[in-house]
Amino acid sequence: MTAQPDTVTTRVRTAQHPKARQSPAARVAARAGGGAVRAFLVLVGLFWLMPAFGLLVSSLRGSSDIAGSGWWQVFTRPAQLTTENYRRLLENEAITDSLLSTVVITVPATVLVVVIGALAGYAFAWMDFPGRDWWFLVVVGLLVVPVQVALVPVSKLFGVVGIFETTLGVVLFHVAFGLPFAIFLLRNFFAEIPRELLEAARLDGAGEIRLFARVVLPLGAPAIASLGIFQFLWVWNDMLVALIFADSESAPITVALQRQVRQFGNNIDVLAPGAFLSMVIPLAVFFAFQRQFVSGVMAGAVK
Repeated sequence: MTAQPDTVTTRVRTAQHPKARQSPAARVAARAGGGAVRAFLVLVGLFWLMPAFGLLVSSLRGSSDIAGSGWWQVFTRPAQLTTENYRRLLENEAITDSLLSTVVITVPATVLVVVIGALAGYAFAWMDFPGRDWWFLVVVGLLVVPVQVALVPVSKLFGVVGIFETTLGVVLFHVAFGLPFAIFLLRNFFAEIPRELLEAARLDGAGEIRLFARVVLPLGAPAIASLGIFQFLWVWNDMLVALIFADSESAPITVALQRQVRQFGNNIDVLAPGAFLSMVIPLAVFFAFQRQFVSGVMAGAVK
């Protein structure tokens, strides 16, 4: 009796291609999509959001309740909840003025970085000019310059120019330190646009400005939205630059809350709603542009 050809072929293939053994890490990764892991990740997410929820509850409690017990006591005594803190917050000129100052600082600093960064990124990606690669290396080198190094010399420069302790000085500082990352990010994104598409637009008579506005900007919308969210969050949550370059009249919400902490025993009912408003506004901006942000991150990961 002789073995069938199919049986022999199967044995040969099995000998030539033995079953690969999975490492422990590979087995853990293969099982990571199970229901238990998803439930664990949901619990981690809820635990991560607990401080934000506690701050929300604290902002709706009276000052005596905040000082006397933890925020979780509201589950047994829900009558503690009140909107009186927010009414007092709106009557506090220091907080309301600082919120307006924060908007006045954050919006121009974000818009300028996005606009200038997009124009410069397009120039570095698709326009030829003397020293283009060297200038781009300078931009990349500026990414590693820490903010603390420039505080003293820029303060002296702003003092000579006459914009120290002004809103303009704070905006210019944020723009200067936000541009290197913006140019680097958008240049790399714009460079992935097919050259044939740009050449076809040029053949149709489109100039550089029209090409940038009609072709590059729509294709780069996810990256631009991601950059806008990053810049908005950085500027909104900044306190170091505002402490040095802003005066009492142009101080943002972060500085105003820091000053209110000095009188913590007297205005604890103002700190909680003020801190929650300072946190919820950038969160609202993030969720408003969440789809564009995720698209930009995924596109950057694929490219």
